[in-house]
Amino acid sequence: MTYAPDATSDDGASPEQSSTRRSLGCLLEIVETLVLTLVIYLLIHNFIAQPFEVEQDSMFPTILEHEYVLIDKLSPRFSDYHRGDIVVFQPPEGFEQGGVPFIKRVIGLPGDTITLENGRVFVTPPGGSPVRLDEPYVVVVDGETAPTLPRDAERSSEWTVPDGQYFVMGDNRPQSQDSRFFGPIEQSAINGRAWLRYFPLDRIGFMERPVYAGLDETDAGAGRIRSPTNVGYWRGGSMATIQASTSRS
Repeated sequence: MTYAPDATSDDGASPEQSSTRRSLGCLLEIVETLVLTLVIYLLIHNFIAQPFEVEQDSMFPTILEHEYVLIDKLSPRFSDYHRGDIVVFQPPEGFEQGGVPFIKRVIGLPGDTITLENGRVFVTPPGGSPVRLDEPYVVVVDGETAPTLPRDAERSSEWTVPDGQYFVMGDNRPQSQDSRFFGPIEQSAINGRAWLRYFPLDRIGFMERPVYAGLDETDAGAGRIRSPTNVGYWRGGSMATIQASTSRS
């Protein structure tokens, strides 16, 4: 009687060969998982959201130094920025700070005229009348809201925002280097909208957009109707220049 050899799972391979094949299979799975994780991270980082660490204090008291915020890069691809949005952007040429982005609040939209009078901010939308902004987020100095004063050498106090640009200012008005220095910024320079503060944990929360009475129904320059957004301010601190948390030295 003739007996056939027993079949093995490795087609007759030796135990050493089977072990090597299994090790290579596990290694391949690990590499595939790492590559997939890296691809997903890069997609999220470049197109959806990005973490930043705030490194200066020009947005105080809304965001504090060394706090971490998450930047929304996705929604601005489908809708325009609004007054009151906190945005991260690359500063204009001549105002760079070592390649670190700035973080400021949008005050004027395309077509708006921004005027400073007696330390207060007025916005005139296209075809509209001047509206004084109620800005509870501005830093308080000596028990009073700090005045918003001209900051450039020419003491400029009025700007008209061109199409495709935005007028931005920091909440720490006495210290902020913003559009009062360099004028409106290009939309293409904006990285995204600050969406969430996620560290420290005791100050975690969304960056909510304020409602400006008299300017809430229509976005100037966009022609869109939007519903008001409730306000919830952290009276703590923020800064104008930020550094990507992944590149902090």
